[in-house]
Amino acid sequence: MLRIFSTLAKVFRKTDRTIIVTGLAITLLTAGIYVFEPAYLNILNYKLYDAVFQKIYSKTRSDAVAIVDIDEYSLEKFGQWPWPRYRVALLLQKINMAGALAVGADILFAEPDGASPVVLQRSFKKDLHIDVEFSGMPEGLMDNDQLMATLLQQGPYVLGYSFIFEKKETQKELFLPPDLKAVEIRAPGAKPAYHYLFNTPNLIPPLPIFLERGTRAGYMNTITDLDGVLRRTPLIISRDGKLYPQLALATLLTAFQGKIPDPVIKITKGGIESIKIGNTVIPLQSNGAMLLNYRGPSQTFPYISAGKILEDKISAQELQGKIIFLGTSAAGLKDIRNSPLDQFFPGFEVHATIVDNILTNDIIQRPDWVPGLELVSILLWGGITSLFIGWAGAALTLPVTVFLGVGAWYGSMWTFDHLNMWVSPFFSMLVLILNFSILNMQKFWISEKKKQFFRSAFSKYVSKAVVDQLAENPEKLCLEGEEKEISILFSDIRGFTTLSEHLTPSQVTLLLHDYFTPVTRIIINHQGTHDKFIGDAVMCFWNAPLDVAHHENLAIISALEIIGLLPDLNKGFEKKYGVRLEIGIGLHSGLCRVGNMGAEDIFDYTIIGDNVNLASRLESLSKFYGVQLIVSETMLKNCSEDILIQELDRVRVKGKNEPVHIFTVYSPLDGNDRQKEIQDYTTGLNCYKKRSFSEGERYFSELYARYPHQKLYSMYQERCAFFINNPPDENWDGVFIHTSK
Repeated sequence: MLRIFSTLAKVFRKTDRTIIVTGLAITLLTAGIYVFEPAYLNILNYKLYDAVFQKIYSKTRSDAVAIVDIDEYSLEKFGQWPWPRYRVALLLQKINMAGALAVGADILFAEPDGASPVVLQRSFKKDLHIDVEFSGMPEGLMDNDQLMATLLQQGPYVLGYSFIFEKKETQKELFLPPDLKAVEIRAPGAKPAYHYLFNTPNLIPPLPIFLERGTRAGYMNTITDLDGVLRRTPLIISRDGKLYPQLALATLLTAFQGKIPDPVIKITKGGIESIKIGNTVIPLQSNGAMLLNYRGPSQTFPYISAGKILEDKISAQELQGKIIFLGTSAAGLKDIRNSPLDQFFPGFEVHATIVDNILTNDIIQRPDWVPGLELVSILLWGGITSLFIGWAGAALTLPVTVFLGVGAWYGSMWTFDHLNMWVSPFFSMLVLILNFSILNMQKFWISEKKKQFFRSAFSKYVSKAVVDQLAENPEKLCLEGEEKEISILFSDIRGFTTLSEHLTPSQVTLLLHDYFTPVTRIIINHQGTHDKFIGDAVMCFWNAPLDVAHHENLAIISALEIIGLLPDLNKGFEKKYGVRLEIGIGLHSGLCRVGNMGAEDIFDYTIIGDNVNLASRLESLSKFYGVQLIVSETMLKNCSEDILIQELDRVRVKGKNEPVHIFTVYSPLDGNDRQKEIQDYTTGLNCYKKRSFSEGERYFSELYARYPHQKLYSMYQERCAFFINNPPDENWDGVFIHTSK
């Protein structure tokens, strides 16, 4: 059996290591997934970003940004879109004259104005072969595009254009918009900026007539994440080694032209780090993208109707000193984006958001070292949970896992809120969830397998109840042996040898089965451990292998229940076998050695020690004193108050030098009927102890006359009579010496 338990201990140790190894494997797998960034998990990561952003975004915006909106009112007053370019030019001029710092047009003017008089003349000539003349029309108003081009030279205007990222043949003979004039500061080993940026050779530019005059321009493109939400947008895109600014950046530079130096782009080996505009350093991602710090849903920035500007219904103060973006919110014309705060966010407000973030220097950061920090947190969180789950139970691992998850979540929110830095908790929380769920399932499965092994191996040696408890708490098992305070019960059937002579062997077997079954159930139900059957005797003990509170009292209660059960059992035995059983029980508590005892290959889980022998001696004395139960004094320290105690004697049993104080006990039901009897007996016993033998004999004689079936009273009557005639010497201590077992 030692080999079985040795194997069991190895299983426990191996289980812990297996769980830890599995947890570390899950952690490394999660780290690998983080590095390779699968799309479906990145989308979940984006959603987590949105959840954090929605909780802590700032609604405070710059007052220096406004929207001029070609809205429904404008179209109602001035006709459908597209408007003639002269009207657009007039609108731009009125905005400029009101004192706007710059105007960025989120509108693509890529084709000639079909409403220009010169264009109409050519169209009529080509299609209808009619020559049309415009009488009284000034020459300067004949070409709307020419008129607008002239205006664009005279103010801080920025036109929009679009890059094309779909694969197609490279365009030729394009009149390109102006590129970004910027200074590049490269770290050792870093490449030029265009190596790291979004790159495409194709674009749709404004009309050449607008660009030939040196008009500023910026691309209107935004690039959404995989889930279609716009969280970041590139501030710079490259084409053929040149850099081109986003419309918001171009408009901002136009507003401060001549007041600030050229932008400075800082580049590391990993890509773009930042771009400096004036005194503001804008942190960028390696591909030149800027995280957008939205101020709210649509219409967060002030909207001014283009129609009302044309009608001079807007005061100059609403435009003065502001950076303006021109766009349209009219149905069918509105450029829609999906932001973390609004599914229908206007495109021109994206440009306004970029400028606002730069002006307020309120820019979300994600430095190039953050991915390394997130990877370390995955390994750290995964390692902690692996070790902790491998060591502790679910009751402890759940709060620890929740604590780590909450720490990751609120740590991310804190860095976002206070440092404007996005450190994603997603993969750290993912490894927590995976480790907690998988490892606990694995631990449960291993535990069940272990319990099956435990029950099959250990239930042969101890009671099933103890096995179940040990299976749930294997750490409490001490197989090597230990010294513990143990309560021991010995029970024996009196005269069983003579009784069995009248029964067949089969009947003897059945009789013992019918007797042992309820007896062991009582023992087990009161947390006892059945040790062994010794012929017709039962040996059991309490407080091992598990600690049992008040084990002395439980042992006494078990013994009383066995005695109380016997009359009902005897009724059945008389009918079935024609016999009645009488039993004796001895109870003692003391220090014993408990554990595996025996040879290397054949042994038992049992108890040994002098106190075990004493319990057996007490059982043997029960017949001598004419009682069914004898308990030692050590058993009474935790005895229930409602149990009646009767002192029997002070004895010195065979094989022991120290005297033992012995008692018998009665259940509360029996004790109530024997109160007066026990009081008289105690009085007589005190007389006996004080050497008042004559008075003691009187009490015991009266008791024996009232209770002739009580052998104890006749025994003390005889002792008193003996000592009356043979007084003991002065060293007499009242201890009775038993010379036989």
